[in-house]
Amino acid sequence: MFDPTAFLAGAGHFLLAFGVACVLLAIFKGLYQVSTPYDERKLVAEGNMAAAIVFGGAIIGFALPVASALEETANPIEFLAWGVLAGVIQVVASLVVRRIVIRDLVARIETGNIASAVYMAATSIAVGLLNAASMTY
Repeated sequence: MFDPTAFLAGAGHFLLAFGVACVLLAIFKGLYQVSTPYDERKLVAEGNMAAAIVFGGAIIGFALPVASALEETANPIEFLAWGVLAGVIQVVASLVVRRIVIRDLVARIETGNIASAVYMAATSIAVGLLNAASMTY
């Protein structure tokens, strides 16, 4: 049977969790864009599929551990801490790939190299999956 009181209590928790997750996502997107040497917004607006793929992979790679953190904790402060950690890990992974694995990744993305973009997006998503799986205790 439907219990409106329980629903309202659950809806309040949902709205808080969803709201905090959306704020974390917006902050991550901004910080990720600052961490890259190219302008994702401009490149995507110009139709650069490589930039869109890389940025999309980073967003998904961040959202996966945030979703895991939502499942693992009911404490908003702890959730924020896990979200911040997830964002830091994603940015560091991106820096490692750009500086060590594919040193000319920036030029490849700016020229629309889809193969490099898919590799970077897959790396971001894989890091996000591992990040999410590691948030169990």
